Amino acid sequence: MKIRRALATAVAAAVTAPAVLLSVTPAFADAKPAAQTQDKQSKPTIKDLEKAAAEAKKAYEKAAQAKTDALVVLKETYDALDTTHPLAVAEKAAEQAAKDAAAAKATADQAVTAAKTAVDALPEDATEEQKTAAAAALSEAETTAATAAAAKIAADTKAAEADEAVDDARVAAARAYGVVDRALDDALAAKIAADAALAQAKKEAEEGEDCEPEHDLTAEVTGLPTELVAGTTTAFSVRVTNGSDRHMDEVITYAGVHATDKTGLKDTGKFFRLQWSTKSSPKWQDLNEDNYIDGVGALKPGARADVKMRLTLDKATPAGNGVAFIAADFYNEDGSCGGAPGADMYEFDVKAAGSKPGKTEDAKPKPAKTTKPGGNGHTPQGSASATPATNGNLAATGSSSATTSIALAGGAAVVLGAAAVFVVRRRKAGSDA
Repeated sequence: MKIRRALATAVAAAVTAPAVLLSVTPAFADAKPAAQTQDKQSKPTIKDLEKAAAEAKKAYEKAAQAKTDALVVLKETYDALDTTHPLAVAEKAAEQAAKDAAAAKATADQAVTAAKTAVDALPEDATEEQKTAAAAALSEAETTAATAAAAKIAADTKAAEADEAVDDARVAAARAYGVVDRALDDALAAKIAADAALAQAKKEAEEGEDCEPEHDLTAEVTGLPTELVAGTTTAFSVRVTNGSDRHMDEVITYAGVHATDKTGLKDTGKFFRLQWSTKSSPKWQDLNEDNYIDGVGALKPGARADVKMRLTLDKATPAGNGVAFIAADFYNEDGSCGGAPGADMYEFDVKAAGSKPGKTEDAKPKPAKTTKPGGNGHTPQGSASATPATNGNLAATGSSSATTSIALAGGAAVVLGAAAVFVVRRRKAGSDA
């Protein structure tokens, strides 16, 4: 039997969010790619996806040029802050003033020492006039030393402030460049996503689309933590529910784990091992190459079944982020088939081996669930009208612990790229394997 499945959610997202909003400074990006308006309930055409891919390419090229320009500005700023920049000039003047103040204080302190020595060296038969003169000289030296000490403190303070101003300027320049750098990463991820969505749509067009959407067949994950540690195994479950009024002869659950970096999807086979077990197939089994689980069997209307899952992370798994995709389909002996229109995404952080994740929450599905129009109030998963969530850490400036060889390139990009490439197919009865 031939298995295939259309990820309508990923395809629609590729049109509505083709470029993952380039968050660059006005100096390097004067415009953002326009989002394409789309009826949330309709599937975009290949022409729409081609347009989205072209826009994503333009956005990437623009972001690449912006990074090149920003790097030039960064180097020029750093060079100026070491030489001719007003802050650099002020810093050097303040440092020289601090040195001069230190030298003046040292001279004044020596004068006090000499005056004290002169007082101590007065003979016993010194006249009152001599004693008065020596005391006056000591008093004057001490006053001068006190003034010099205060001047040194003031000069040191100004020098420290000048140094801090230069350091702040360097940090500001680095952060401005970092924003542009991250924008390029996002633009690349969006380009990969749009290209993948287009390729998937073309593939589906060649294969044909015979199965119908079934919002009331859901697959929901419970017990998957938001933080996992390399070198450990985590158990969770997937509950498959037939919320429709039809009998489903065979239900198939789809599951997969992925990670991404700035170049797109990573080959996580050597890091992640995902296994499953059901009531009818209790022995733990690895997912096959198509990432599907066929141990659920039939489901009557309103019935449900649980799939036990366990995810093992290799000790060498780098710290970063991962994502799991879950979906369900069915096929009947009479040739009818269908399934949820998209795969739900569950994000989690990956901690280095030996880390202690502490108290964590269960991962929540993204895109958010929505109620299908005209439905019975049931909340379907993977709805095409859901809005992809963007990873907030990437929008922040400065460094991030997720900036490693495995790192999500933005939640929206993951929905577009990983979901579009993720092999979830629908079983079509009556065709050859």
